[in-house]
Amino acid sequence: MIDFPAARRHMVDGQVRTADVFDHELIAALLEVPRERFVPEGKMDLAYLDRDLELGGTGSGRPLRYLLKPMVLARLIQAAGVRARDHVLDLGCATGYSTAVLARLARSVVGCEEDPELAETARRALAALGVGNATIECGPLPAGAPGHGPYDVILVNGATELVPQGLFGQLKDGGRLVCVFGPPPAGKAMLYLSEHGDVSGRPVFDAAAPLLPGFVKPPAFVF
Repeated sequence: MIDFPAARRHMVDGQVRTADVFDHELIAALLEVPRERFVPEGKMDLAYLDRDLELGGTGSGRPLRYLLKPMVLARLIQAAGVRARDHVLDLGCATGYSTAVLARLARSVVGCEEDPELAETARRALAALGVGNATIECGPLPAGAPGHGPYDVILVNGATELVPQGLFGQLKDGGRLVCVFGPPPAGKAMLYLSEHGDVSGRPVFDAAAPLLPGFVKPPAFVF
């Protein structure tokens, strides 16, 4: 039987702290949230490995989905500078692990997930943990969740080959959006800042993440 609290601490000490994640509140959240509760039962022993964890989703044409590897998720959240007063959109939240982590840092979180089965799993997992400041919405990921916005922070929970222009309008003035830009295995974690209606972006670290549905570049037409 795996000692999950010990595995959680090894994840934080061996994967997260060593990757220049120094935000004390974020580290505390990662130590508190039981990642194993957000993965399929048969994969609980893999919950704390240094990898993107496959959640399933290939049935009935559903795209394969993942939990981001802990280091990449932690660095994205740290780059976003989530504060206690923030209202956050967790886009592509899958089973809700990242939503639970963000809920310990922010005032409120909206998790957006387009796969109905994953969205329902997220709702159940968050309810079981007593997370009261997060809600899960089911809908197409590129649309975001404008009905709950605007947001101080948008976390795009995966990689995109497209600049997420459609999400910029859901940011407050001073709002931040973080994502991994570029397909695996090469990509850049990007931080976008909205100021007085203008949005500028800059790379913050090298990263790789699975591509999210709806954020894949259309194939080029070849004559």
